[in-house]
Amino acid sequence: MTSRQDRPSRQANTSRQANTSRQQSLDQAGLATRREVLGDDYVDAALSQVDDFSWPMQELVTRNCWNDIWNRPGLARPTRSLINIGMLVALNRPHELKVHLRGALNNGCSEEEIREVLLQCVPYCGFPAAIDGLRVAREVIAAYREEQDR
Repeated sequence: MTSRQDRPSRQANTSRQANTSRQQSLDQAGLATRREVLGDDYVDAALSQVDDFSWPMQELVTRNCWNDIWNRPGLARPTRSLINIGMLVALNRPHELKVHLRGALNNGCSEEEIREVLLQCVPYCGFPAAIDGLRVAREVIAAYREEQDR
């Protein structure tokens, strides 16, 4: 007979298997780009938290954003990253800004380029949005430097 204590580990194992199967069904080119830009740790953590309710969003993001947009010719990845920073500041999306700041650094954007984008946001998005973006960027850049020093 199965005890109640056995159920959570069995459910967790089933959930991990479902997530592995789901990941294999994702757009592979989009998933590869997502991993290259954001890093395996971030993508793995995001996908490990997926449930039936949120799975369709992961499919859309991976296909439409990370493949259909990020893999288009015409703009280099660093340019796309810098554009995203400006848009996310304008939209006041600090969580996504943090993710895409890290992606910008992974894509080879310099701290100076990131700072210039944040300064460019001032006349178009306002001082409060740009200052919040600068705060988030300082945090991300400090963590990135620390990781690079290891």
